[in-house]
Amino acid sequence: MTEQTLRIDIISDVMCPWCIIGYRQLAQALEATGTPHEIHWHPFELNPEMPPEGQNMREHIAEKYGSTPEQSAQSRQQMTALGQSLGFDFAFAEDMRMHNTFAAHQLLHWAGEQGQTHALEMALFTAHFTHRRDLSDPQVLADIAGETGLDRAEALAVLNDGRYAEVTREHERFWLRQGVRGVPAMVFDRKHLVTGAQGVENYTSVLDQLAPQEA
Repeated sequence: MTEQTLRIDIISDVMCPWCIIGYRQLAQALEATGTPHEIHWHPFELNPEMPPEGQNMREHIAEKYGSTPEQSAQSRQQMTALGQSLGFDFAFAEDMRMHNTFAAHQLLHWAGEQGQTHALEMALFTAHFTHRRDLSDPQVLADIAGETGLDRAEALAVLNDGRYAEVTREHERFWLRQGVRGVPAMVFDRKHLVTGAQGVENYTSVLDQLAPQEA
């Protein structure tokens, strides 16, 4: 990484619709400003206590945030429209489920050792939100890894033996110690924390402010 390259750490969960929205907004801002950058993805579990079988998304949102069915539907409509404007297809459905993502984060760590974290991260967002695939199922996760160009058999072995479980937990704990309590959380140049999906204009402003320091 050269001195002119901006490091961006993104703490995220693939169950988080605002994470892919925030990333797409950031990507547009990066392209518009022509900012040389390097993105590093990091694990965060929105629902670490979620059982393996997951939970209906509407029921989960109602329990966790106290949202009414009307509020939940309005939020999904808002996210769908935002996604469309950013080139991402949200295909929300009444039977859509939230899943435990600890296994997915382990797979992302493994992908990172091969320089493929970003590709797998994008594939997992699409698998969950566009195709409603079950990201708690090791077979499905291995399939997605294979579709991304990674070794499917090795991906399944990684999930079955849990070899990256402890290092993934430690990375999660690290960001909790840094005060990250919600995602997306983005750290620019290792010192500027920006939380939530801020919109293209705000990300562009952040990049513009950082540009003199990076030059």
